[in-house]
Amino acid sequence: MRISAHLLRTTWLLALAGSACTQAPSPSPHAADAQAPQREVVEVPRPEPLPAPLPAPLPARVENRPAWIIPQVQLQPADLGKARRDAAKALAADRLYQGAEDAIPLYLAILSLQPQDREARQGLLKARQRLLKSAERLLTQPEEQRQALLQAVELVRVAATLAPDDEASNRLQQRVQRSQQVLAFNRAGEEDLRNDRLGEDGGRALANFRAALALAPGSSRATQGLAAVESGLIRRAELTATVADFPMAVQWLQKAAAIRPGAVTVADARVRIEAMRAAQVAALRDGGLRDLATPQGLKPAREKLERALRIALPGDAAVAQLRERIDLVSHYGSFRPGQVFTDALREGGRGPQMIVVPHGGFQMGAGYAELGASDAERPQHYVRFERGFAMSITEVTVAEFGRFVEATHARPRATRRGHSVVYDERSGNFVRHSGVDWRSDYNGAKAPPNNPVIHVSVRDAEAYAAWLSEQTGRYYRLPSEAEFEYAMRAGTSGRYPWGDAGVPPEGTGNFTGSEDVSPSGRHWSNAFIGYGDGYWGVAPVASFRANRWGLHDMGGNVSEWVADCWHASYRRAPADGAAWYNPGCRQRLVRGGNWANAPEQTRAAWRLAQDSDATSARIGFRLVRGI
Repeated sequence: MRISAHLLRTTWLLALAGSACTQAPSPSPHAADAQAPQREVVEVPRPEPLPAPLPAPLPARVENRPAWIIPQVQLQPADLGKARRDAAKALAADRLYQGAEDAIPLYLAILSLQPQDREARQGLLKARQRLLKSAERLLTQPEEQRQALLQAVELVRVAATLAPDDEASNRLQQRVQRSQQVLAFNRAGEEDLRNDRLGEDGGRALANFRAALALAPGSSRATQGLAAVESGLIRRAELTATVADFPMAVQWLQKAAAIRPGAVTVADARVRIEAMRAAQVAALRDGGLRDLATPQGLKPAREKLERALRIALPGDAAVAQLRERIDLVSHYGSFRPGQVFTDALREGGRGPQMIVVPHGGFQMGAGYAELGASDAERPQHYVRFERGFAMSITEVTVAEFGRFVEATHARPRATRRGHSVVYDERSGNFVRHSGVDWRSDYNGAKAPPNNPVIHVSVRDAEAYAAWLSEQTGRYYRLPSEAEFEYAMRAGTSGRYPWGDAGVPPEGTGNFTGSEDVSPSGRHWSNAFIGYGDGYWGVAPVASFRANRWGLHDMGGNVSEWVADCWHASYRRAPADGAAWYNPGCRQRLVRGGNWANAPEQTRAAWRLAQDSDATSARIGFRLVRGI
């Protein structure tokens, strides 16, 4: 006899409900007559499949085994006793549903013939309970045990087929479906991880693992997945840091920090990346410093500074160090402002002592309101030196100039001419005197070796500079007019080199003071009232204190030749401090007051035209050297 699926399910449900009805339900139109011969075979049909456990738009579903197909059992009424015994043995052996000799198919076949069979009903109930317990146990397995979940899915499907409306079955089925979803999310997230789809913007692996945790807050697999996403973002941060893209590395770290707030792994990564940043900046600094030690190293050092600035944090000490060194090299070469040095002479000995004057700018000349100023000192204009320069700390001395004369057998202008202008003590005037040259003092007597050399023309001074350049391999020259005034002011802007006060501070320099007295008792008729320096005439170099930039006697002692030609004003004068020179010019310039100047000629802006062949007891010179 064949029994339809509808009849079978109805029979089973009635058996579970303990129905007292003994009348079998009407067979379906396709079923055989109930009075057919008892040799008919009972065929247990396949139930309808369960609903899909993963509703859209969830990730790819866990692969499910095919729906449970009830094994066919050939059972005749005469075989019921044996079927009961076989079903009981199968139940005891925990063989429940997979084959025709297992408990559930046998019990279903028995009930299809005897719907009120008590033993079959109880056996089927026990079998279903075992299915549910086994499914419960399987659901407690670790999440990575995918096979266990698939088995649980099958057991629940069998149990639900037996009792579709059973509350316990439904709850377990919901758990199974949730576990399927969690597994699907985790597997999708892991697939994203393998393909480096981290979901840093909230999708992909990150979204899948978060969805799994929303369904199963304690999911260790999803938690590990989030940690893997975090590690992937950290890895991206470190990779971008290795190519010096630290802004992007910081962004990756910020995204990583948002996954598990407070995670120590991100804090450790931040320390590592900052160490990488510091190491790269330090390497650029060290490379830049090495570049600066070479003649052509300024450009590559600046390029390294630019790269360091792009990756360093504000206030980085290594960047500041490189920038400072580049600034120094840009403005001073291998020197530093205020550095004192001498150059070796090829024939032995050392050149004049030099000091590095700082780069910068100043207002050159006199303002229209300055007392004692002339139009030749105007208009006042701004001059800037982009590079520092070295200047003689003192005027060139008699001994230093004498070495040049001895080495070159030079015959300076006053020597060839046989005379120069000296101070005459008897008349108190400056007069021409025979037999006077560079070896002479202000009054024609023999000059001490440490006095500034005087009685030299501008061409004599330039010849000494050329010889010194040849001896040292460095370029020595007369200072430009702008260089001289800039160094004399030394950062001040007053009327005099020392400021606006009308009387020089004590010990400032060798000026015309009312307290100075000549050997015969003369006094100056136009002098700084109340000032005395102890000298009537030229003083040895460095007898008075240096100005703020370490230079002696810039405003007094002797006036000094500069490189410029005479121009009656500063209109169109160079703004970069270069000498304003016209080849072949006869009129040259002297700057700085001297021991016999009137007070207004001691002003910082004072300038005087002199013939290029002129020699005098009041004019000497000092040199400048490029750095």
